[in-house]
Amino acid sequence: MSSLIGTQEGKKAQILTAILTVVGVVLFDQISKWWICRNFNPFEQYTVIPGFLNLVRVNNTGVAFGLGAGQISPLRQVFFTVVSILVMVILCYYFWQGHKDAIFSLAVAGIFGGAVGNLIDRLRWGSVVDFLDFYIGNYHWPAFNVADTAICVGAGLLVWGNMRSVKGKKG
Repeated sequence: MSSLIGTQEGKKAQILTAILTVVGVVLFDQISKWWICRNFNPFEQYTVIPGFLNLVRVNNTGVAFGLGAGQISPLRQVFFTVVSILVMVILCYYFWQGHKDAIFSLAVAGIFGGAVGNLIDRLRWGSVVDFLDFYIGNYHWPAFNVADTAICVGAGLLVWGNMRSVKGKKG
């Protein structure tokens, strides 16, 4: 695929891959949240791997890792919605203007798909449904979801791709 990058076919393939990635992330995210909401009451949990992973339904009114969840403001929902839309616009611009290798395309598509998945929740329910609860002993990582995972993996791929690009230019 890397030999196709500069060609018209390569660009079309990357756009198609990006679109399919976004659609896949949004579908998997929304279907998993639908299943959790259908089968779990708020804060109900099910142990998947004892001492490591629970499924738990949490409605996160804040941002990543529950930051700002306890703050009550009538403008909070508007703020989070506007910020999500701005991030998606910036990602679209970055995708169309930036270098377009496969890693870059997957990274931006993952972040975009995750942002769309969480935005759908905010617009529907005023909060984001989180359900993956990883922990060791009494130390729990904040609950998260498929969209959050896509955002983090996409961000990691962007960093890795940029590091790889810089390393390739040095020698």
